[in-house]
Parts: sequence; structure tokens; C-alpha cells
Amino acid sequence: MHIPAKVDYGIRALLALAAGIMGPSEGEVRFAGEKVRVGSTSSLARRGLCLIPEGRGVFPNLTVRENLWVMTHSGSGRRHVERCAFERFPRLEDRANQSAGTLSGGEQQMLALARAVATNPRLLMLDELSMGLAPIIVDELYNHVMQLAAEGITVVVVEQFARTALSVATSAMVMANGRIIQAGATRDVESVLQSAYLGSVEPAAATPPGRNGSSGEADTGLGTP
Repeated sequence: MHIPAKVDYGIRALLALAAGIMGPSEGEVRFAGEKVRVGSTSSLARRGLCLIPEGRGVFPNLTVRENLWVMTHSGSGRRHVERCAFERFPRLEDRANQSAGTLSGGEQQMLALARAVATNPRLLMLDELSMGLAPIIVDELYNHVMQLAAEGITVVVVEQFARTALSVATSAMVMANGRIIQAGATRDVESVLQSAYLGSVEPAAATPPGRNGSSGEADTGLGTP
């Protein structure tokens, strides 16, 4: 699922609900058949839910290797975590003893992905994968996302570059002012993106304007596998 994160706070709330960071005002959220409760983030992580937050979430003062060791909370040993990471991202092995804060933005995002993959997640949620990165690096990262999806991991991507995310997704949804206005195959959602962003989608009567004052902003959600 992809969502242009700079458009609407609603999509961030959706991620927070799924991750157990906040609770719904009504109804409930379920993951792997169980109700998601506020504060249950560690339990959700052990059950296979992984969220990579905006800003990558690496520990800048720890080395690459030490960042990977953090993920041993899932029960995997250090050697297993390192092997999973370095096989998928060989560049990180060359930087294993380097402080994460001195890595390039793309390498930090690779490290964040490597930590997540090392836990064998069932659901991987990525918030702004491409933030501040050159297009060639973004393409490389999305190739990894495609590979993860092909391996059976469900991936949810919050992303400002809708076209890029649509190119790797199998299903999608569009949200406007916190409401889902379109859902289905990516080709169907792509056809409504332009009108959604240009403001042709009318907001609900009681819905306040978006972040920049426009009443027609939209979020796009893309689902993989």
C-alpha cells in the first residue's frame, strides 16, 4: 500500500493504528487474527509486523553491525541477522563497522530495510522510502521492495511519488480527506490520481481543509503482494 505522505495526516494515523501506536476512535484493527491494542508494538513485532518510520529510524551513533544486532529481539542470533542483511545488501557489509550516521541517505535506508527483513516480517510498512534520495537510489530500493513482495511479504508503502509506487504494486487505493474514494487494481487507481490531486474530488461537508489549505488533496494506497 502506497500513500503520498506529504498530503494528509490521515495516512500516518492509519500506520499508527496498524502498529499499535494509537487506538481507533471506534471499531478495531486486527493483525494475524488478533486485535491490535495500543502499546502492543513489541508483541506485534514478534508476530511479524514491522514499521520503518519516516526518517529511516536507524541509530546514528551505533555501527551498521550494532544496528543489525538490535533486531535480535525476535529471537534470531546475531550471525543470522548479519547474514540476512549482508546477503541482500552487500554494500552494508563493507560498512559493517562504520557509524550509521556517516552513511549516505540511501545506505541508511538500506540498513533500515535490512534490519526489517532480518526479522522475517509478515507485514512490512514503509513510510517515505524515497525521502531525500536520488532517483537512481529510489529505483534500487524499489527493486528490493519488489523482491520482498515476490517472497510473500505484504508491503505497505507511504510514498510521495505515486507513479513510482504504482509501478511495483498489485493493488491500490486513493484516500481524500481521510476517506477511501477509490480502491482496486493499480491501473484503475492510476486513472483517478490526477483528478484527485488537482482537487476535483469533493471533500465531505464536515471535513476540514488539508495541510496546505486545499480541500481536494488525496492519498494513494498501494498494496503488495
